[in-house]
Amino acid sequence: MTGEVNGRAWVFGDDVDTDAIIPARYLHLPSLEEMAGHAMEPLEPTFGSRARPGDVIVAGVNFGSGSSREFAVLVWKQLQVGAILAESFARTFYRNALNNGILVLEVPGITEHAATGDQIEVQPQRGQIRNLTRGTTLKTSPLPDFAQQLLEAGGLKGFLLQLQEEHGSSTRGGSGRS
Repeated sequence: MTGEVNGRAWVFGDDVDTDAIIPARYLHLPSLEEMAGHAMEPLEPTFGSRARPGDVIVAGVNFGSGSSREFAVLVWKQLQVGAILAESFARTFYRNALNNGILVLEVPGITEHAATGDQIEVQPQRGQIRNLTRGTTLKTSPLPDFAQQLLEAGGLKGFLLQLQEEHGSSTRGGSGRS
């Protein structure tokens, strides 16, 4: 998914780590749906019950730092978040998000241009973020082509399945050449 996203903003600060995204005490729950109900609980106790599909997460620097737990990405997918915009991301989180088909964009200064509840429009291919509530626009780098391909395929698994279909299922690694 690399089309335009339009959703309500949830703004968080700097250094939101994976334990804030999904606290370790909830990792034993039997389903992602139950875990997602506790997303961001240390920072916004009602977030999990109030989040709606298409919402846009806005954060400062170093979003997704800490342990590399996959559930810190999967809860966003479960909640059907439209995009995560941050001033910077922990590299492992960023890559895990793309691999799971979640739109993530680094947007310098984003936290100064949005408040929780603002309506945000994201145009990832143009690198444009519009705050429809405030009437402001920010520019950032557009998504790289490879990231766009991953998102269009729904993540790495979908991307690899597409490659397999394009090149035939008989290839077993390597270039497929004899």
